[in-house]
Amino acid sequence: MTISELHLLLTYQCTRECDHCFVFGSPYAKGVMTIADVRGILSEAEKLGTIKWIYFEGGEPFLYYPIMLRGIKEANDKGFKTGIVTDPYWATSIEDAIEWLVPISKLGLSDLSISEDTFHQEEDERDKPKNAVEAARRLGLPVGTITIEEPTPGVSERAGLKGETVTGGEVMFRGRAVEKLVKGLPRKPWTEFRECRHEDLKNPSRVHTDPFGFIHLCQGLTLGNHKEEPLSKLIQSYDPASHPICGPLIDGGPTALVKKYDAPHEDSYVDECHLCYSARLALRRMFPKYLAPAQMYGEL
Repeated sequence: MTISELHLLLTYQCTRECDHCFVFGSPYAKGVMTIADVRGILSEAEKLGTIKWIYFEGGEPFLYYPIMLRGIKEANDKGFKTGIVTDPYWATSIEDAIEWLVPISKLGLSDLSISEDTFHQEEDERDKPKNAVEAARRLGLPVGTITIEEPTPGVSERAGLKGETVTGGEVMFRGRAVEKLVKGLPRKPWTEFRECRHEDLKNPSRVHTDPFGFIHLCQGLTLGNHKEEPLSKLIQSYDPASHPICGPLIDGGPTALVKKYDAPHEDSYVDECHLCYSARLALRRMFPKYLAPAQMYGEL
């Protein structure tokens, strides 16, 4: 596979516990990258020769601000474009947001993505994304917003192409969303989910890596662990057909995954992600190397 984007989950810690969160971000979550971790990842990214973008996200990367800043600087120094995804808890006013963003503006950041929706902000916090966007614009930072819509009855469709970075749209029912948001939504028979519509598992263009070393093709679906085997080697040696989870998903979607391993299942699910996540949760003991870490499955 040819990877052009590498997303660093700098930490699983977050200021919030959003109902839709893929990664079960929480103030109580464990796992933080050290600057040594970041440097090792950047070095491996260089070896691949195909990566153009390095993103810093979480959790909430601003919780470890000095490490995020140093990581951005060193990534830029190596010739990568850099981006941040953040819930702007820090943008309490435009003036304060400018103070937070001035050091970043001096590093040559290529993208600042601000979460702006009812999952990330309470009613009295709705000005924070606007403050962050205005501050970024005043400083000349490239900025945009990510808005996730609350689920409503109807067929789940997400705008965008398969395998693209999520930039907004409807909730995908992975992670905490399966616990918090599926109640009352229409479902389809489990046998109808014969394709993964959201991730290009055969030839992915991006992966995520976390503080524990896991490399994620999708949240909680991994290639392996770069603390055990070099990141560049894991990516270069990826064989989707022989991967015990990706193989069935490519052949016939979550339905095929359930059938292959006779995984326990309900009669119906909200969408492909709902069935896939539920099946993977049931199969974790069988495939601990590829369905990890526990954090991604709500085991904090």
